[in-house]
Amino acid sequence: MQVIRKVLSGIIVAAGLCLAAAMLLPAAFGYDRYVITSGSMTGTYDRGSIVFDKAVPVSDLEVGDAITYTPPASSGVDGLITHRIVSINNHGKDGFSYRTKGDANPQADPWRFQLSQPTQAKVAFSIPYLGYGIAGLSMLPIRMLIIGLPALLIAFALIARLWREAGEQAHARNLAIIAEHEQRQGAAAPPPAEGRAIAS
Repeated sequence: MQVIRKVLSGIIVAAGLCLAAAMLLPAAFGYDRYVITSGSMTGTYDRGSIVFDKAVPVSDLEVGDAITYTPPASSGVDGLITHRIVSINNHGKDGFSYRTKGDANPQADPWRFQLSQPTQAKVAFSIPYLGYGIAGLSMLPIRMLIIGLPALLIAFALIARLWREAGEQAHARNLAIIAEHEQRQGAAAPPPAEGRAIAS
């Protein structure tokens, strides 16, 4: 039981440290994190992976860069996506337009778009499947399990310790009772009879 408790505690602590590091350390160095929720980048960033993006000047973007952006409203796509730039067109005074594609998709995205901000989130690195852990933390049952399991293990450890200590105390009391009983029996026993000499 002790071995199982130590192993489970170690796994939980290690998982918690990994999640904490993934959530806090990159942010401290200016990275934004995004969880991949679709399969359009499978093979590069599988579903459930976390990509960490760094803001770079739009002028530094090149074909082949993976970026996280909001598609134009006309695309019908809600929210952010992470796709790879497959073409950049210079329209002179009208600026540049971009087209992207998911690595696992057979065709490029049907829309073109422009970037109105001076910087753009570009993927710097990723961690496979860690996003499932972060997504799981948003679910109440998972959070309760993560918090409750260590508490349950601690409770079991305390109960086992109290049970062991109670057994040791009971054993010590029994030994003391036996010793006291033997002492009383020894005190109550009559003295041995003395031998008498018979004159002949």
